[in-house]
Amino acid sequence: MALKQGDEAPDFTLARDGGGTLSLAGLKGRKVVLYAYPKDDTPGCTLEAIAFNGLRKAFTDAGTEIIGISPDPVKSHDKFKKKHGLDFALAADETLTALQAYGIWVEKSMYGRTYMGVERTTFLIDQNGKIARIWPKVKVAGHADEVLAAAQAL
Repeated sequence: MALKQGDEAPDFTLARDGGGTLSLAGLKGRKVVLYAYPKDDTPGCTLEAIAFNGLRKAFTDAGTEIIGISPDPVKSHDKFKKKHGLDFALAADETLTALQAYGIWVEKSMYGRTYMGVERTTFLIDQNGKIARIWPKVKVAGHADEVLAAAQAL
């Protein structure tokens, strides 16, 4: 992964759930949790989204926005968000621009087959747009709580 703690977080403007766009620059002055996940409505991705959603108020109290990002289209994000009652933004990076800029569109392998996909990664971005912390190759259990603690300490 090319990005490291202290680097300027790459800006992006992406389509978001419910229509419209979302940009990192538009959130300057607030802390941002940008968590990248492979696919809407798959078991691990659903558990991760529900965990972040359950801590939504605590993140808000810590002055922190949550953004989920995947290569899924807006229509998929809308269905995923509605099905699970998610209360944070989901960004659609169908062109892979932001995922590549963050270095998390990578070659993966499963059952001996290689393919390109999202490496489940979370970035905590400070109020000035700098990367405060990176969690690569995330394991979902307990992850949202760990990110919240880091956001509260920032």
